[in-house]
Amino acid sequence: MIEYIGKKIGNYGSLVKFSHTIFAMPFALIGYFTAISEGYAFQWHVLFLVLMCMVFARSAAMAFNRYIDKDIDIKNPRTSAREIPAGIIKPSASLIFIFLNVGCFVLACFYINPICLYLSPVALLVILGYSYTKRFTALCHLVLGLGLSLAPIGAYLSVTGTFAWLPLMYSFAVIFWVSGFDIIYALQDIHFDKSQELKSIPVFLGEAGALRLSEGLHFLSAACVCAAGMFVPGGFFYWLGALIFTGLLIYQHRLVKPGDLRKVNVAFMTTNGYASILFAACVIGDMAFKHWRF
Repeated sequence: MIEYIGKKIGNYGSLVKFSHTIFAMPFALIGYFTAISEGYAFQWHVLFLVLMCMVFARSAAMAFNRYIDKDIDIKNPRTSAREIPAGIIKPSASLIFIFLNVGCFVLACFYINPICLYLSPVALLVILGYSYTKRFTALCHLVLGLGLSLAPIGAYLSVTGTFAWLPLMYSFAVIFWVSGFDIIYALQDIHFDKSQELKSIPVFLGEAGALRLSEGLHFLSAACVCAAGMFVPGGFFYWLGALIFTGLLIYQHRLVKPGDLRKVNVAFMTTNGYASILFAACVIGDMAFKHWRF
């Protein structure tokens, strides 16, 4: 019985690529601790609810994407082994999973504060709506970035109940960062997407053009990080984190070149995972060094 439950959990964890939570979660922590550094009280239950919101929202979005794309995924050799097209998880079961996560997300927002509850449908519209965008616009990568960019501002709102410029700067950094690396990831499917008349920046601009645009978006992301550092202003640890983050953005563009996509997964998962974790650690460490008060 325990083995069966463990296998089921593993299947659903694989369905939503739970490991990819590493991209947005560190920025949610930055948003949360930005509020704490401004004098708001540290509360464990709010931090827990913020993290749960991240998990529930992202799980709902990924499962919905897999459900909506099931007929596309089964035709693509790269994605045909995914849980739904492979028959590991039934479409009806994935729908139940989606509704459960949506419900838990809204419930968590309810227990945080009213503004988070009122804005929860907007957040769900963005993160769930992304799944349809590649059917009609090459800007789908930016919509994905917008979805993940809700993490820092949402976490800040959970503590303060108000908007502010600093978490918005981090949100813009996430938009440009995520859309840039999603363009790199989409290079793998350029020929398949063309055959299915799906939209993406690689389909629209070709490999070389897509990589140049990705570089431009990552430049904007680094610029937003630097702008936030000047706004704070950031100390030694902040600028160390900004340097590491920018360096890893540059490094991933050295891994992928037109006609050579062998290291796409390293550029996508490993490099960006380190970038978010190390940047968040440095930013939060900088806040701790200057303001820490529980």
